Amino acid sequence: MQKILFIILIPIIGFGQNVYIPDANFKNYLVNNSAINTNGDSEIQISEASSFTDTIDCNLYNITDLTGIEAFTALTNLNCWGNQLTSLDVSNNIALTFLNCNENQLTSLDLSNNTALTQLYCNNNNITSLDLSNNPLEIINCSNNQLECLNIKNGNNSNLISFIVINNQNLTCIEVDDVNSPTVINWINNNSNIDPQNYFGENCNNACSNTSNISELNNIPKQLIKIVDVLGRETAFKPNTPLLYIYNDGTVERKMIIK
Repeated sequence: MQKILFIILIPIIGFGQNVYIPDANFKNYLVNNSAINTNGDSEIQISEASSFTDTIDCNLYNITDLTGIEAFTALTNLNCWGNQLTSLDVSNNIALTFLNCNENQLTSLDLSNNTALTQLYCNNNNITSLDLSNNPLEIINCSNNQLECLNIKNGNNSNLISFIVINNQNLTCIEVDDVNSPTVINWINNNSNIDPQNYFGENCNNACSNTSNISELNNIPKQLIKIVDVLGRETAFKPNTPLLYIYNDGTVERKMIIK
């Protein structure tokens, strides 16, 4: 019985060592890349993906899903522009220094884990929010998106050699390290790469990193402190009398109970 179980488990274990890549076009690119598929079979093993440290160039492959890229934990360069991606998860690709995902259909892009990223090209998408506060970027091109907030306050603005944000009509304030720095002043004076409504701030109201969840106030219990009449006098409940109910959360309700 033990021998039978051993024979059955062999293919199951072997299958578990392969990277799950649902997009046929992406898988075809990887399988036919001998630098990645080092054993020349029809699958990409986890060991092959995790040891690959170079560049993935899968541009113009009609790829709709880049699932499987998370297995390439040592990947340094990713070129996936000109595809049909609606989402992109590079949170596991912490060694990335270069990312070009322009000309896709992305609506969001989370780069909070990519602390080694120095070059970003995400132009020509539909991205609405971009927080680059964790990325020591030297080149940024996020033009032709739907940005409403952009945070590049990352302590590295002085090293930015290229910053292109034009054609984001809903974007106003861009959060930066220092509005008086020579780098920012240069962007203002040479404004061909920004929109007319753009301005720079160190604490924008629309800063991407400052978004917080607000609890529904109606779900918070409140305690009645006192009841006062319209003249401000504390009173007990009396029917047919206008009353002000003052609660411990600062709210005031005006009621008239008619009986």
